[in-house]
Amino acid sequence: MHEARVLVVDDSAAMRALFSDILDQAKNVRVIGAASNAADAREQIDELKPNVITLDVEMPGMSGIEFLEEIMEGNPLPVVMLSSLTQAGTETSLRAYELGAVECFPKPLKATPEQFAKAVGKLGKIVLAAANSNVRDRKPGARHQGDANVTFEWNGRIAAFSASMGGIDALTTILSAFPANCPPTVVCLQAEPMVVETFIKRLDTDLKCNVRAAKDGAQLTQGTIHIAADPDRHVVVEPGQPPRVRLMDRDPVDGVRPSANLLFGSIGRGAIPSVGVVLTGMGADGAKGLKLMREAGFDTLVQDRKTALVAEAPEAVIALDAASREVALDDVGAAVLGCCSMS
Repeated sequence: MHEARVLVVDDSAAMRALFSDILDQAKNVRVIGAASNAADAREQIDELKPNVITLDVEMPGMSGIEFLEEIMEGNPLPVVMLSSLTQAGTETSLRAYELGAVECFPKPLKATPEQFAKAVGKLGKIVLAAANSNVRDRKPGARHQGDANVTFEWNGRIAAFSASMGGIDALTTILSAFPANCPPTVVCLQAEPMVVETFIKRLDTDLKCNVRAAKDGAQLTQGTIHIAADPDRHVVVEPGQPPRVRLMDRDPVDGVRPSANLLFGSIGRGAIPSVGVVLTGMGADGAKGLKLMREAGFDTLVQDRKTALVAEAPEAVIALDAASREVALDDVGAAVLGCCSMS
């Protein structure tokens, strides 16, 4: 993993100073420049050659979103968008993901000192992961559209996914292949809850199947995808006919909540017929749980490292020999449906 060389772009001098100071304190992260607008940033990119940029959404003149589009169309660089958490902001965040942003991070402007310190530590890790991501090999907007009209006959297995950094884009690609009578599906997604809420609404409109925020006690039945992203509660699956989603109040597991290890582990230990999938993301969450599923005799897949925007999670799965197959992003949807199909 190489060092993150960061260019901070924000029209506010106070914010530039704040985020520069925050990032300079992070391990293996070095701020090499700061810019107040797109024109200034353009010059510094040419001169300083950063390998990651933090970019404010709201800037006078060319907006952050417009500049992001320019960056990704020309010489793609990893970009972490910084924005306020408002309803309009969540729509903008989804647009940023579509254009190729690695992550959208909320500015901790009204946080308590404890919340601010936690956010600071997280931003450093995000920027470092972004600097080591596969952005240059990614083609934003060129998503494979699966055939959601395909005839599907369910074999009784549920599908379980985990994802973090890059997950919204990956899930958009994968779930486009799901038909109206898709297998019961549960997703553990590490992303900003307000952004995920908007993401769920969009998927529910765009897909043929139903997409819902995971709720305690919800039955896992055909035609519905349940997405869990509440940072205060874990998600597990309870055996039964049908199985049910359960949300649990419990301390973070290995620093993560909701924990994919708990989700996959509950499925493996409960002997619930299933297929498990670990997608793009930071850290190693999901690897141990997926291993339990594989040892229980279930299909376990991992997004291949070349198509994963951030390969840390897939690499942890492969190192643990937790996956039976490594699958390219464009093929994950079909692979999961194949595992859950009678044919």
